[in-house]
Amino acid sequence: MSPRLLAPTVLLFVFAAAPAFAAHPLMSPEWTQQACEAWNQTPTLTDGLGKWISNDKGRGYKAIHLYRTDCGAATATELVIVKRDGKAVCEYGGPVKHPKLDYAVDYTMHATTQRWKEMGAGEYGPMKAMMFGRLQFTGPKMEAMGVMGPFEAFLRLPGKVAWDAACPAG
Repeated sequence: MSPRLLAPTVLLFVFAAAPAFAAHPLMSPEWTQQACEAWNQTPTLTDGLGKWISNDKGRGYKAIHLYRTDCGAATATELVIVKRDGKAVCEYGGPVKHPKLDYAVDYTMHATTQRWKEMGAGEYGPMKAMMFGRLQFTGPKMEAMGVMGPFEAFLRLPGKVAWDAACPAG
């Protein structure tokens, strides 16, 4: 009896591709829109800032400008937070709509890319970030000190929303 040669068998597996979402540059308008959506999925922010959002000087919103120090202030983006049903809801995330902020109620925050990455990973919270100059912060500091738990959840957004390290267009 002669040995039979078996032809190699090739198995082809076809995987259905899951929808892919490109990671946008950290603090780009696209990333900020995704961060706004993540804010609304974070009860520590929506519920925990219910009283905080009331300090809006009757405008109906608070604005937060964000940027990466190493990319420059010209790349700042904006979150607009409104009060809805007693909660602090992110209504808008994207390019700056309110160029002039009122620092009695609004905020600007910036840090280097590395520091945003560290805060997003939960390596430290807002107190350490501000005390050691890792996060530059303008706005009502006493108000922010009163909401450290939600503020820490905010600083974790770069750990929740995918991003790449390219500087956003400014």
